[in-house]
Amino acid sequence: MTQIYSFPLFDAIQKATGVRPYQGKVAKDDADGIDMAYRVLADHARTLTIALSDGGRPDNVGRGYVLRRILRRAVRYSIEKLNGKPGMFASLVDTVVKLLGGAFPEVKKDPEAVKDIINEEERQFLKTLNRGRRLLERTIAKLGDTNCLPGDIAWRLYDTYGFPLDLTQLMAEEKGLNVDEEAYKEAKKDSQLKSQGKAGIVDDQINLEVHAINELQNKGIPPTDDVPKYNYTADEQGNYTFEPATGKVIAIRKDKGFVNEVTSGQECGVLLDRTNFYAEQGGQIYDEGFLVKENEEDVEFSVKNVQVRGGYVLHIGVIEGVLRVGDTVKLMIDESRRCSVMKNHTGTHMLNFALREVLKEADQRGSLVAPDRLRFDFTAKGAMSVKEVKSTEEIVNKMASKNETVFAKDTPLSVAKALQGVRAIFDETYPDPVRVLSIGIPVDDLEKDPMGPGASLTSVEFCGGTHLRRSGHVGKFVIVSEEAISKGIRRIIAVTGLEASRALHKAEVLENSLNNLKVTIENNSKTKEFTERELTRQIVQLDDEISQSVIPYWKKDELRNVLKGLKKTLDKLDKGRKDVLMNEVVEEAKKMFEANPGVKYIVHEFKAGSNAKALDGAMKQLKSILPDTAAIFFSVDTTANKILCMSCVPQSVVSTGLTAKAWVSEVTGVIGGKGGGKDLSAQATGNNVNALQEAMEIATKFAQMKLS
Repeated sequence: MTQIYSFPLFDAIQKATGVRPYQGKVAKDDADGIDMAYRVLADHARTLTIALSDGGRPDNVGRGYVLRRILRRAVRYSIEKLNGKPGMFASLVDTVVKLLGGAFPEVKKDPEAVKDIINEEERQFLKTLNRGRRLLERTIAKLGDTNCLPGDIAWRLYDTYGFPLDLTQLMAEEKGLNVDEEAYKEAKKDSQLKSQGKAGIVDDQINLEVHAINELQNKGIPPTDDVPKYNYTADEQGNYTFEPATGKVIAIRKDKGFVNEVTSGQECGVLLDRTNFYAEQGGQIYDEGFLVKENEEDVEFSVKNVQVRGGYVLHIGVIEGVLRVGDTVKLMIDESRRCSVMKNHTGTHMLNFALREVLKEADQRGSLVAPDRLRFDFTAKGAMSVKEVKSTEEIVNKMASKNETVFAKDTPLSVAKALQGVRAIFDETYPDPVRVLSIGIPVDDLEKDPMGPGASLTSVEFCGGTHLRRSGHVGKFVIVSEEAISKGIRRIIAVTGLEASRALHKAEVLENSLNNLKVTIENNSKTKEFTERELTRQIVQLDDEISQSVIPYWKKDELRNVLKGLKKTLDKLDKGRKDVLMNEVVEEAKKMFEANPGVKYIVHEFKAGSNAKALDGAMKQLKSILPDTAAIFFSVDTTANKILCMSCVPQSVVSTGLTAKAWVSEVTGVIGGKGGGKDLSAQATGNNVNALQEAMEIATKFAQMKLS
């Protein structure tokens, strides 16, 4: 076989993978799918680069779902057919930009953001690709002579592992199977009905209510040991290592009762004797991940939610295989997700401290710590100024730059409450001992001098959440919004780590766009390359993009202020242009009137782009120089696709039957517009700019008829 392909995208794929494409004209030549993989990657790289550059985003519904399907199909071909490394597919974006940047300038705007989106989607998909593939292979092995993959399996591949249906169909087709699409739709419908209106809510069939807790206690089952959730280490670069953990299944919750076993596809709650999964509490969101049966890798439980009730940690999700009470499982949390959550949680504590420094009085009223953002509610007398928001952000980033150790210790509640300056929501009930978290100052030192200033100099809070080992591991910290949620309560939303870096990068891209627009407007006064209308459209478009972008709050305000300045500059230039045009029209009218004394009527076209103010100026000259002359003036603005008509008739002429209103009415239909007025003055506008000559001829004939 000989290599025949040679164009930039294929060259880039070959360079990234080391796998050469072949002719593939005969099916056997492409038995390993290399040719197909090349074509898929090249085509999908072009599609995604253009779509993502144009504002599209992968999602679970609508157009976003189409992008996600395309992206995951490409990732699978990259990994399975060409042995591509993570990030390889995103690297093709640069080649696409070089190829299509001339025809589609939008792709050159922010290719790094496009690559970030692709890489993030790839990371999420690769987490479950192998697991989903194992489920598919196990199912196929059990089918026997059947050549149809059950629809409920196809749905679970999507719901649990993120496999779009067409990807499952493609993988099944490679094994000579079809997918039962009707059964897939039914499984999807059933799942959606069950979850309808229950987003984030634990199903009553699974939840641990008071009777279930009493039953566990009566059986002598102790609360879950969840101390392992704190068992992780970090190096100086902020790379986290989580200690392996195992747990024993002590109870399985399903259909408002406890069962001894569950089988594939069943949703249930699993209680373990010990866990390293974090259960949702204190504003921090739950962990996600998998429980894999020890010595039976084919049996795994996908953990979608974790809740704690009465000290019992309930892992909620769907089982593949058979899981029984007494089984031992390996606990595998989603480590990258946990790290993102920890960055936002430690960032929340740093934000709480910074707000106290800036506002002096700011008490916490709630929080949410999620993987992609943090939300913090606090008391305030009024809205924070942009300067205060920026100062708050700077204090947090200064704390991060110090990269101090984050200390945590269980402390007797009475001692912890005695620490001067400690932050806590004292309306809440805390355990005794309570976990105290301090950034930069050992908790032991604080306990030795509870009345000292230590807790006022840094962030010290009661918190049972999971946190970073050092403050610097939070990365960048960016406040993206500050708003009121009720009287006296404000809300800040902020991002850290990768999300913060993206926000800063986006701000840089927007600032560059703004600077380019500024130069364009400044140069346009000389070059006249763009009309004011076009430049105004660019300003509005950029303003909308700034408003919708996740960037620093203070930077958003700064960019908007610059835009306002540009708009004022543009308005000033526009006013100057109009003034010049008006003067030219008035001067032209003056010369024309002085050269035609005694004329009964005038039908005239003034310079293109003349506005009503300019034509009105010409009318004033008419009344001054030729007070007994009737006139109708026209002007065309091709950029605005507008034709303007204005008429003035003296009282002495009205008696002849020539009125301004009637005169204008004669041409209104021709110019495709509307207008009105009175006998002495009238005007109209239309959008049929090509009808100027016809309109002027009609106006001339009408005046001749009335004045003959």
